[in-house]
Amino acid sequence: MAIELENVLPSEIEKRSFEIITEELTQNGIVLDPEKAPVIKRCIHTSADFDYAQNLVFSENAIARAKEAIRNGASIVTDTQMGRSGINKKRLAQYGGQVYCFMSDEDVAQAAKKNGTTRAVASMKKACELNEKLIFAIGNAPTALIHLYELIKDGRIRPELVIGVPVGFVNVVQSKELILTLEDTPYIVARGRKGGSNIAAAVCNALMYQVTRTQKSGK
Repeated sequence: MAIELENVLPSEIEKRSFEIITEELTQNGIVLDPEKAPVIKRCIHTSADFDYAQNLVFSENAIARAKEAIRNGASIVTDTQMGRSGINKKRLAQYGGQVYCFMSDEDVAQAAKKNGTTRAVASMKKACELNEKLIFAIGNAPTALIHLYELIKDGRIRPELVIGVPVGFVNVVQSKELILTLEDTPYIVARGRKGGSNIAAAVCNALMYQVTRTQKSGK
């Protein structure tokens, strides 16, 4: 059987991938909100999973508020080194922000051991000490998301955005549902079990690229 390959230049692969995503969404009768589409499509591009067209939940004005935060120098806190690696740090630095992951820090390990918690919980506590605008991108640890919810409810931190996309089975769904109850905190949540550090990074990058495109267009 002959296998027909597309002749696509390396520089055009991403563009062609997004064209295929758009074509398949259209074929399936799925119409995306124009503001949310870049985020959803980049998650699909990252995972080849079209379920993200249905399971990503956005709070009101979440994208606009996140873009404004990035323009104003917000930094990003992740719960994995993988997530940190996947975020375009050079692009974020252009706006004055940086990417933090405290999971490998010795003081976080010691605090987790002392308090009988996960490192993810201890890393969220450490993030509270940062005196800057913060976006949280949680793609792995539901305990991080749960504790972040508690910190928000206690008034100890006011994130510019919570990206809640941990993947897995134990308390994953529940942790996301907690974030969906927040009334004054912008969020983007992947409802259900799906997610991951790659999805958390994809959402961050999609937001940054939108900021850049808006600035280039002058809108």
